Amino acid sequence: MDQVTVLIPTWRPGSSFGTLLKRLSLQTLAPKRVLILNTADGEKDDQVSEAVDAWRDSFEVLSVFHIDKKDFDHGGTRHLGFTFADTGLVLCMTQDAVPRDRRLIENLARCFDDPEIGAAYGRQLAGRNRTARERFTRQFNYPDKSMVKSKDDLERMGIKTFFCSDVCAMWRRDVYFELGGFEHPVIFNEDMILAGRMIERGWKIAYASDAEVWHSHSYSPVRQLRRNFDLGVSQAQHPELFAGYPSEGEGMRLVKQCAVYLARSGHASELPGLIADSACKYIGYRLGKRYRNLPRRVILALTDNPSYWNHL
Repeated sequence: MDQVTVLIPTWRPGSSFGTLLKRLSLQTLAPKRVLILNTADGEKDDQVSEAVDAWRDSFEVLSVFHIDKKDFDHGGTRHLGFTFADTGLVLCMTQDAVPRDRRLIENLARCFDDPEIGAAYGRQLAGRNRTARERFTRQFNYPDKSMVKSKDDLERMGIKTFFCSDVCAMWRRDVYFELGGFEHPVIFNEDMILAGRMIERGWKIAYASDAEVWHSHSYSPVRQLRRNFDLGVSQAQHPELFAGYPSEGEGMRLVKQCAVYLARSGHASELPGLIADSACKYIGYRLGKRYRNLPRRVILALTDNPSYWNHL
C-alpha cells in the first residue's frame, strides 16, 4: 500500500482542529507527512502554530506552512501542498473534517489497489445536533454503499459521476500531475473539475463509504446563495465538462425527497427552512451561470470568494 501525505488548508480553525490532529495520529495507516497550509493576515496564526506545537513531539510528521490571506486560492494552495508531497497518494482534508475512526486513511488507500482508480473520497456524516434536513442531505450525497464511477456512468448518473469532495478525498499523485492538477486560480469546485477531467480521460473515481468523517455545516440562506453562485460560475467556466450535465435535476431530486422525509418523520417545522435554502441555492446557481452578463459590483455582492475576482 502506497504511503500517504495529508494536506489540510486552515483559516482560523475551531476546536475540532485538535481532535482532527489527534485522530490522524492514531490511524492504522500512518501518514508519512501531515502538512498544514495555514492562511493568515500578514503574520503567523498563533492558534494553528500552538495546536501543531502541542502535537509535534508525539506526532513528528506534522509541519505547517504559512501563507498570506491574499495568496490563498482553493486550487493553488492545495496544489502547493502537492508539490511538497513525495508519496504516491495525497489526502486532502478540511480543518473541520474529523475522522470517525482509526481506519479512514487505510480504507481510502485500499481503493487504489485498483490501478484504474485516480481518486477516492470518503463519507461525510452530520453530527447528532444538526438539523434533520442537514442529516438527510448528508445521507443523500454520501450513502452507506460504496461505489466506483467511470465514464460509462455518465448517461445514468449525470453530473454525480464527477462528484468528489476535498473535504476528504485522496488522489493518485502521478495522475494528479499528469492531468495538470487543481486549476488555479479557481473560484470554487477545484475537486469536481479535476475529477471530471479524470473521468473524461478514462480514470475511475471511488466512493468509500467506510472512510467516514464528521463534517456538516448550517449555512444561512444568504451564504447558500453565495456558495451556489460560485458553483454556477465554476460550471459556466468549464462547459467542456458541465454543459451536458446540469445540476438542476439532481438538486430538485434532493429537495423533493428531503421535503417528503421531513413531512413523514415529524420534522415538518423544518420545511420553511428547506424552501428558503433551496430558493437561495437555485437563485445563486442560476445567477452564477450567467455571471458574464452581470456588472462587477453585482458579482462582488453575490460571490462567497471576492478575492478570486482580483485575479481577473
